[in-house]
Amino acid sequence: MTQATRIPSQLYLISPLDVGGDFPDQLTAALDAGPVAAFQFRVKGLEQHEAARLAEPLQAICAARGVALIVNDDIALAKRLGADGVHLGQGDGDPKEARRILGPDVQIGVTCHASRHLAMEAGEAGADYVAFGAFYPTTTKAVEHHADPEILTWWQGMFELPCVAIGGITVANARPLIEAGADFLAVSGGVWAHPEGAADAVRTFTALMNDQPAG
Repeated sequence: MTQATRIPSQLYLISPLDVGGDFPDQLTAALDAGPVAAFQFRVKGLEQHEAARLAEPLQAICAARGVALIVNDDIALAKRLGADGVHLGQGDGDPKEARRILGPDVQIGVTCHASRHLAMEAGEAGADYVAFGAFYPTTTKAVEHHADPEILTWWQGMFELPCVAIGGITVANARPLIEAGADFLAVSGGVWAHPEGAADAVRTFTALMNDQPAG
C-alpha cells in the first residue's frame, strides 16, 4: 500500500469479530460494490486452527478481487495463511521481527494511536504504513487514545509512508479525515452495521473519497 504521490483516500475494511454465518456473503457484496484496498481479518480469543478455518474462505474472496488480506495482531497466523500482511498493535510484536518471519513483500502496519513518536519509530522499524486513531467513538474496541485529524496533515507533510485513519469512521464523519490527508480509511462498523447494508456503505465511501482533491 505504498505510494509515491498523494492520491485519493482508499478504503481499508476491518472485519467484525464474528465472521461466521453469512459474513462471507457480506464481504463479497462489499468488495463488489467499489474499490477496496485491503481487508483486515480481526478475530479474538480463537485458537489458530479455528481462526485459519474462518479466514480461508475470506482470503479466497479477497484474492479473487485483488484485495490484500491483512491479519490483525497475529504474525504466526499471517505466516500460516500466507497473508498479504499483518497489522501490529503496540503490544503485538516488533515490525523488524515480523519482517524477518514473513519476508520482504508482506505489508506490515503498526498502530500508533495519537503519537507522532510511535509513528516515526514504526517507520524506522520498517513498517509499510502507520495507523492513527481513534478519531471518533467506536463500539469495536475500548478507546484509550483520541487522535485529532491534524496529525494526518502533519504526517503527510513530513513523510511519504502512508497513514491510515481508524476509529469510529462512518460515511457521516469521514470527510474531515479525507480532507486532512488520510491515505486509507479503516472502517468496520461503519460498513457492516450500515443501515442500508455493506454494499451501499462502500459505494458512499467511494463517492466521498473520489470527491476529494487529489493533489
